[in-house]
Amino acid sequence: MAGVTDLPFRLLCKQMGAGLLCMEMVSAKAIHYKNKNTESLMAIDERELPVSLQLFGSEPELMAEVAHSIEERPFALLDLNMGCPVPKVVNNAEGSALMKDPKLAAEIVRAISSAIQKPVTVKIRKGFDDAHVNAVELAKRLEDAGAAAIAVHGRTREQYYSGKADWDIIRQVKEAVAIPVIANGDIDSPEAAERCIEETGADAIMIGRGAQGNPWIFREIKHYLECGEKLPRPDADEIKTVLRQHAQLQMEVKGEYIGMREMRKHAAWYLAGFAHAARLRKQACEMEKLEDLEHLIDMIEG
Repeated sequence: MAGVTDLPFRLLCKQMGAGLLCMEMVSAKAIHYKNKNTESLMAIDERELPVSLQLFGSEPELMAEVAHSIEERPFALLDLNMGCPVPKVVNNAEGSALMKDPKLAAEIVRAISSAIQKPVTVKIRKGFDDAHVNAVELAKRLEDAGAAAIAVHGRTREQYYSGKADWDIIRQVKEAVAIPVIANGDIDSPEAAERCIEETGADAIMIGRGAQGNPWIFREIKHYLECGEKLPRPDADEIKTVLRQHAQLQMEVKGEYIGMREMRKHAAWYLAGFAHAARLRKQACEMEKLEDLEHLIDMIEG
């Protein structure tokens, strides 16, 4: 979700009912060496609270030092990403590569949880590949090391986001540890959310790709779990309104030049299901100014 869960999108998800927002993952090394682009990734708006700051890295001492240096920022908890499958992260022995080294993963959690007062949570996957499914073993180690909660994505790193998420491995983790377990993977509707909770016994659910171009998923799931009824899907007018609001937030935070270019992928997701979607997406990928978005919105039928 890097490049997706930026501040403008998080604000929209909060508005739609998301409980705890997770920021884009930030490199501990980048913070340590004061990378000029990192500060904007760590910007927190009081309107989005509570929020989780997401860190990744592979050096326990450096990560603990960084965690301590940023603890005064207004995030509710520090989340360690040990599930990212992206090659440039994995090839640097970070993200889901840490699933191949449970000892080091536990050392990282122990070092950070000893260095700060705020809760430390961890996101993992089912395993690195089908031959090394070790989510249960790793979860136990992380709990012993001081993790306050664990999120489990029901796919291996080798799968990336293909195939079907294995919710049974989440159930196994839930039964193996005493700390809260958060279920992740293939939760793309209110019915799927309910089914996942029932099948896994998870304490919470985490929505990732299901929210792309679809921030309404949070209000829909929340209402369904609380009231047992489905809300109607947003109509064309509401989608246009939120698309416009999203673009305005992007420009407020990043300016028109960057904001509108970053809106291209979001606009393409919002357009799913509309008539002539392929032509509309092509138009979205060429947006440079707010007036281009307005022209796109005028082309949407419905």
